[in-house]
Amino acid sequence: MRKKLLPPIHPGETLLEEFLKPMGITQYRLAKEIGVPAQRIGDIVAGKRGITADTDLRLCRFFGLSDGYWLRGQARYDTEVAKDALRAKLAKIRPWEDSKATHPGTTDMRKS
Repeated sequence: MRKKLLPPIHPGETLLEEFLKPMGITQYRLAKEIGVPAQRIGDIVAGKRGITADTDLRLCRFFGLSDGYWLRGQARYDTEVAKDALRAKLAKIRPWEDSKATHPGTTDMRKS
């Protein structure tokens, strides 16, 4: 039986819990400061909307982070959600036999 893991963390939760709350910034204030509709921030925080490149750049500039910080979090979240949804199908996919010859330095994933 597979151990139930914690659900992936949406970047909106990170935004709320690690940035907005500790800094005492409201969602409305953040939206105004970075020039986006308040609904966008509300949807991100609620996990109903993902981070786009546009939003990433604005948030990174505002919080003094390197460009791509929020997009990397979104990519991690999306990947974990997809892995959970496709787990059974992914288990049936085997690497192409010749892939090691055409991609030196890669490992045989079937051993894991």
